[in-house]
Parts: sequence; C-alpha cells; structure tokens
Amino acid sequence: MGLPYKIATLLYCFNEADEVLLLERAQEPNRGLWSPCGGKLHQDVGESPYTCACREAFEEMGVPLTPADLHLTGIVSEHGYLGQAHWLMFLFEVKTRLRDLPPPHREGRFAFFPQDQISSLALPATDRDQIWPLFWKHRGGFFAAHCHCVDATQYRWELQEAITRP
Repeated sequence: MGLPYKIATLLYCFNEADEVLLLERAQEPNRGLWSPCGGKLHQDVGESPYTCACREAFEEMGVPLTPADLHLTGIVSEHGYLGQAHWLMFLFEVKTRLRDLPPPHREGRFAFFPQDQISSLALPATDRDQIWPLFWKHRGGFFAAHCHCVDATQYRWELQEAITRP
C-alpha cells in the first residue's frame, strides 16, 4: 500500500521590521522545530488552498485574512517525507504586516526572526536546505519545486518553475 497524500498551506507572515513569524511546533510533524504556521486542507469538504490559509491564520494567529491578502509564492511537493506521507504544500506570503506577536497556541509558540537568523534555528532539514533559500530568492515572484525524500537524510530536489520578482 502506498503512502497517504497530504495537502497543506504554509503562511509566511512579516512584521513592520520585515521579520518573519515562525512557530516552534509543539506537535508532529516537526515537533520542537521552527516553521511557518499553517495546516492541512479540509479535503473532505473541497477546501481551497486559499481558504485553508485564511482559516489557519485565524485559528492559529487570530488574524482574519481574505484570499486578496495572500500571494502564492511557491508550491512544494515532497515524495515520501520521513517515509510517512507525500506532501503538497502551498506557500503563501501574507501581504498584511503583523503588528503584534500572536499568543501561544496548542500548535506551539510564536516568535519573529530577521532573515539572517533563520538558518541558525532548529528547522526541518528540507526547510533549511531548500525551501527557505527558494522562498527568499522568489519572494514576490513564484516557484514550484519537487523533493524526492530518499531517506531521513537524503533528498533530491528539482526546481520545476521559477519566476523572480521583477
């Protein structure tokens, strides 16, 4: 039997100082690691990635968003992540700047970080090595990438589309 396919959104939120909001995850996947907030689509009701991103922003951060507040920066597919599932992730940059740090949530605690500190944090390996560099390079543009997770330490990446900001 094959692995399940999971669809999720990730929200790249910034404050007025252009620091990115990250969540130190209290639950799996990636418990104890820093990542953007977000969550899984409600596939059973046909939820769109934009609707999911808006729902997750409100549930996790208390921030009401509409699809117009989002910019689709990237799509990342992962084949066999940690041998547990295949993932399809929609990466959204939130256009609205956050003024306050969201309170702790059952998913974890939040903090803002400047870009130059991201690589020194405890991050999932695929985020540190590929997704963050792709996000920064294509911020304001778009990218699509595929990751074949060979095992827990080996990944093969393919950039499938790249549009940099004009």
